Amino acid sequence: MANMITLLRFLLLFLLMGIAYWGEPGLQLLDAPLLVLIIALDGLDGYVARLRHETSVFGAIFDIAVDRVVEVVLWVMLGHLKLVPMWVAYVFIIRGAVVDSIRYSAVSRGETPFGMMRMSLGRVLVAGRFMRGLYGTVKAVTFAWVLLLQPLPTMAPALWEAWSAGAAMITDALVYASVTLCIVRGVPVVLEFFAQNRVLSTMQAEVE
Repeated sequence: MANMITLLRFLLLFLLMGIAYWGEPGLQLLDAPLLVLIIALDGLDGYVARLRHETSVFGAIFDIAVDRVVEVVLWVMLGHLKLVPMWVAYVFIIRGAVVDSIRYSAVSRGETPFGMMRMSLGRVLVAGRFMRGLYGTVKAVTFAWVLLLQPLPTMAPALWEAWSAGAAMITDALVYASVTLCIVRGVPVVLEFFAQNRVLSTMQAEVE
């Protein structure tokens, strides 16, 4: 059941993309609520997995993969539509590729993506519920805000002309906050990876 919910999130992403690219302005107003649904399902699949004791290595990797696909596709789509700067997508792609590669190796060893963190600062920034919630909330608000703005120049040109400068300032603030949290939460994972590998290398050298 949990994996089916994850799959549903994946499929709803394509619906959101179709509306953003080819939907009429009135239909594009549905993208923000649709995004909220996709994010809500992200929390639901983990809850269902724990409730029904369906946790597995496949489920963990599948969930991480879909999380990253949703995130990266949304940034790339918004960049392609010129709703956010394209460099933002590049930051998330690079960070996601590096961090997820490290997390996959941890999962293959039987660890959880967040349980792999040993350093206290890493546990706070990466595994802590507050930071995870803050990061997810900032990204969700950013995506929803930008998607909500997309049809306004066509639907309400006079309103858009009057408020576009203020809307752009809010967009910039949300985008930069998302990028900052992305980097701040990614660096500890990389540092943890190097630290753990130094320990393993030292142990191997002692054995030899």
